[in-house]
Amino acid sequence: MPIPQNFSSPIRMLAKDRAFNQLQRWIIDGTLEPGEQIYDSEISKALGISRTPIREALQLLEVQGFIEMQPGKETRVTEIKKEDVLKIYPPLASLHALAAEEAAKIVTAEQIETLKEMADEYGQLIDRQEQFKAMESDEQFHNYIVELAGNPYITDFSSILQLHIRRFKYVFLKRDFVIVKESLKEHRALIQAFEEHQAEKAASLMRQNWLRPMKEVYSFLVGEKR
Repeated sequence: MPIPQNFSSPIRMLAKDRAFNQLQRWIIDGTLEPGEQIYDSEISKALGISRTPIREALQLLEVQGFIEMQPGKETRVTEIKKEDVLKIYPPLASLHALAAEEAAKIVTAEQIETLKEMADEYGQLIDRQEQFKAMESDEQFHNYIVELAGNPYITDFSSILQLHIRRFKYVFLKRDFVIVKESLKEHRALIQAFEEHQAEKAASLMRQNWLRPMKEVYSFLVGEKR
């Protein structure tokens, strides 16, 4: 059918996307704290967006598990529960292990050099105790390996899980949690497995690189509850 002459750009969709991205960022970095109540009128005023796209963004965030909505009552940021750690880390570890296994079979010498540069930067940030930047560097390292695997399903399925894990990490970092150098050692061992094209070893190292911090995060949250 022909496009109507009076067609206008979907500004509401753009506003919804803007609200969604900003709210998601605030929840992940802790600006909006776990359990905090969200008022769409306040968000609307802060972002200069009408309340309708704000509500649409909140519905998407509820689907992702970042907020809980009780229609007609209240909307709150979901709490961080220790049980969630054991539910989120293992599937992400498996997805990234698969990515590492596939990447090890096809990785090039040039790509390995890129990984080495990323690991060096990560190590420097750890030495300088720049925890937030180190966290971002770690994510870039993992995402690059997922990209090398060339499987869009791994990328899509792991993206939401990574956002929740980033939220866990921000909680840690705000409590002076220190990224241990064990993670850097695992990165370097993983690179060596890539150099030798050892797919199974790469998968095992990648899984370990996710499950080790899972135990640390879980122990921390158990201690917080006590």
